[in-house]
Amino acid sequence: MNDNSVHTDPGALKDLTDAAAQQHTKVAPDGSSVGYKARRTLRIHVELQRQIRRRRTQLVLGFLVLLPFILAASFEIGQSDPNRRSGGFVDLATASGINFVVLTLFVSSSFLLPMIVALFFGDTIASEASWSSLKYLLAAPIPRHRLLRQKAISSGILSVFALALLPAVALGVGVAWYGTGEVVSPTGEAAPFGDGVLAMAFAVIYISINLFWVAGLAMFLSVSTDAPLGAVGGTVLVSIVSQILDQIEPLGDLRNYLPTHYAMAWADLLSTDIDWSEMARGTFSALAYGGIFTLLAARQFKTKDITS
Repeated sequence: MNDNSVHTDPGALKDLTDAAAQQHTKVAPDGSSVGYKARRTLRIHVELQRQIRRRRTQLVLGFLVLLPFILAASFEIGQSDPNRRSGGFVDLATASGINFVVLTLFVSSSFLLPMIVALFFGDTIASEASWSSLKYLLAAPIPRHRLLRQKAISSGILSVFALALLPAVALGVGVAWYGTGEVVSPTGEAAPFGDGVLAMAFAVIYISINLFWVAGLAMFLSVSTDAPLGAVGGTVLVSIVSQILDQIEPLGDLRNYLPTHYAMAWADLLSTDIDWSEMARGTFSALAYGGIFTLLAARQFKTKDITS
């Protein structure tokens, strides 16, 4: 006859019972345990360390460092005239180190940079859900609003760092290859090297603000799905569709309401007499769209049933 009963050491059972009886958990008026402070959970440096250790972050940053070298090698292999004083961004790329930075931002601002921002923001909550670790973070306990905020701040820091890293490396490569000559605009205007560096710094600031709508949309999709690829891909798809619609001239003034309509407004910084109107409109548009999507993301995450 098989004995399927479970035998427990009486001495060990008594020790566990005594230990449990001596442990008293005090509860605060708001229902939390005494000593628990939400601000101590998931601190920014902890989340940043987690994100930096991820392979996708390292690959993205590594590619941004490599891209300027690829572009410079392409011009070395091909034919380029460093003495050109007219033409488009590509034609003027080898005129000076600053012009090379302009070319780098020009070729990456329509797809690569929005994709990177979408990756950092769209992969935040959705990746935790796909790993089935989201419910454990909330059970830690980390308040939902704090979890979303800390994730967003960490993603924002990484995004701004990535957006600044690309032109910084491009500036170093450009100066090494093409020198510190004047920056030449497509209209033929020229400005000193120092003014060109300042203009590119403002360009990075504007691009960072202009991509706020991408961050907000990616965050909203990230809290709405458990598939990181869906959140990132959906955001990039919206960006591409918006750019396509922006090329349809029969839409007229309706194109002004597209989130990508003012994406290239930073090019006005290359003029000696800068027109800030387009960048002002682009800033307002990005903040409006980004704010709406961020509020939707917060509302969605607050009421979402977390099962993974």
